[in-house]
Amino acid sequence: MLDATRETLAELGWGGLTMGHVATRAGVAKTTLYRRWPSKNELVVDAVATLFDELVLADLGSLRADIEAVVREFAELLARPETQAALLALFAEGTRDPQLRRRIREAIVDPQKQLVRQGRAYAQARGELDPDLDEEAAAEEIDIIFDTVAGTVEHRILVSGEPVTPEWIRRFTTLLLGPFPHLVGGGPA
Repeated sequence: MLDATRETLAELGWGGLTMGHVATRAGVAKTTLYRRWPSKNELVVDAVATLFDELVLADLGSLRADIEAVVREFAELLARPETQAALLALFAEGTRDPQLRRRIREAIVDPQKQLVRQGRAYAQARGELDPDLDEEAAAEEIDIIFDTVAGTVEHRILVSGEPVTPEWIRRFTTLLLGPFPHLVGGGPA
């Protein structure tokens, strides 16, 4: 049903998507959809959230390698037509609907911040970053790092329409790590 939602959204756009269209494409009754998702908003948010659940952060031995790998995965996900259609529709609708914006944050954005927390923990365990002494400051830094990475990659692909190449990822990571010259491989290239 979630695949059918993304496919229908990519084909018909937000305004054209109905629960009936999704039910038909998925081969289920509309009541089946409504039992699980009370509205189109909820259905589309869940359909997009499952895409982002595919992102994982492996401990590749350095903060640089970890960042480059997750940026590459994220860029590959954003390059998919169904991801682009769904995200752009959610962004547009979210600007007009505060409840939808809150739901996007809860179901998509906040869970993905775990990747930053995990990367930070790996880097701290390897001695690349100092341990967090102030939980509030660490949470703010995690938000900023997430916004920087997600915002930059989304802008590059969804707004500018530019490719995310291995060279671009390397340069972006160098800029991101620039404030941490003590990191192995973190300084200027």
